[in-house]
Amino acid sequence: MSTERSAGRREARMRKGRRRFAAAFAVVVGVLVMAVAAGSVVSLTQGPRVSSVVVDPQAAAESSGSRVILTANQALGEVSQDQVEVTPAAPFTVDAAGREIGVRFTAPLDDDTEYRISVPGVRAVGGGPASTLETDFSTPPATVFLLERTEGDDEIYRTGLDGADRETVFASPEIDDFRSAGGLIVASVRNPDGSASLIRMNDDGSAAEEFALPGDGTIRNLQLSERGGRIGYTYTDLPASPGEAPEREAQLFTASLRAPGDAPSAVAVAGEVPSVDTWQFVPDSSAVLLIDFTGELVIVEPGSDAEPGVLGSAVDIDAVARGTYTAIVERLEDGMVWIDLATGDEEPLVAPDPEPGLLGNVLPLPSATGETGGVDSVRQYTVLGEDGVPTAQQVTFVTADGAAREVVTIDMPDALLQTCLSPSARYVAATVAGDLASNPYDTMSLPMPAQVDTLVYDIDSGEQVAALPGFGVSWCAAGP
Repeated sequence: MSTERSAGRREARMRKGRRRFAAAFAVVVGVLVMAVAAGSVVSLTQGPRVSSVVVDPQAAAESSGSRVILTANQALGEVSQDQVEVTPAAPFTVDAAGREIGVRFTAPLDDDTEYRISVPGVRAVGGGPASTLETDFSTPPATVFLLERTEGDDEIYRTGLDGADRETVFASPEIDDFRSAGGLIVASVRNPDGSASLIRMNDDGSAAEEFALPGDGTIRNLQLSERGGRIGYTYTDLPASPGEAPEREAQLFTASLRAPGDAPSAVAVAGEVPSVDTWQFVPDSSAVLLIDFTGELVIVEPGSDAEPGVLGSAVDIDAVARGTYTAIVERLEDGMVWIDLATGDEEPLVAPDPEPGLLGNVLPLPSATGETGGVDSVRQYTVLGEDGVPTAQQVTFVTADGAAREVVTIDMPDALLQTCLSPSARYVAATVAGDLASNPYDTMSLPMPAQVDTLVYDIDSGEQVAALPGFGVSWCAAGP
């Protein structure tokens, strides 16, 4: 009898437990249904929201092509470029798919600046109310590398524009030149026998490694192509004996930036390796633009079977504009001209009226349009007195339509040796030798006056923002 009562009680407890489980399960399901319903209501009433953002502010301030990716909490309907707003204004393109909106900046951004990206009128792929997706980010203050030659070891150092927190990243008894890109530095140093060594290191000076070179010789015109992952330089053999001509003179070589131990490659034109007067990498491509010792302007794809493009004769290459596949070169008879490197078409450089003096170097500002003559530029002029004698050198900002504005004037006897633009063209750096008559040059392969400084100016205001000892600021594509 007791056994039957015990079994009954167990069965009752089990039925009660099942009822409790069912009730709890129903409560959980109800909560989930309510949560989903609430989420759907919020989604239907608020529209899409930003769930994550990917941005690299330092890369955005140092090079073109950086992207900011906004990811929404749901798939988005069509988003056009006209919907996207960037403040302060900067050139950009937009690609959107699924939950992501990608904003690609076609020119570097200003340093030490807060940017906002706003995308109003965004709807979910299935419709519903519109919302605004937005994000803010700040670019860091600019830092630069410079080379300072001293009575002791020469130094490559890093600093902010305020000159604070100077840090020596590489020192050697005689440093000829250096270039930096992509977190790496390549330095050309002179050995006791007069030959050059080429050393690659991280931009904090660590992990130094020597490049293989064509032989025992000297190096000039060192340049880097960050996008192409290459270095380039002109190489000349040391003479076998005093007074003897070198076997190879000013031949252009390129090598892998990431593999210093690989043998360098001579740049050939129509099957022959010419002596090169001046040259530049073509940005965003693997091509090289050069002027050989005969004065012929040639564009060539190193390592390719493609025929070189012969673009007539030229005296100098001032710049190869980023993103446009065009160059500013100086013709002997026509002066400064724009050349389309793909077609060979050219047009004269727009001249300001009146011109401040004799035109020297021309640096195009980054262009979002890909146009040639329609690009603003920073130009270097030699100012002449009434008697025709030079009295000063002037850095001038010239708009695409020829309107000119002085940025800075360097009065004689000081000498302006080089001008370079910061990545976004917010600043211009002027390499200045004080009192050149009493400031003798050294005897390096890249000779420089004993006292030289880099002065940095804001292009819009003309205000001097930095005065730093040394030359070869890392904004320059090549040394002075």
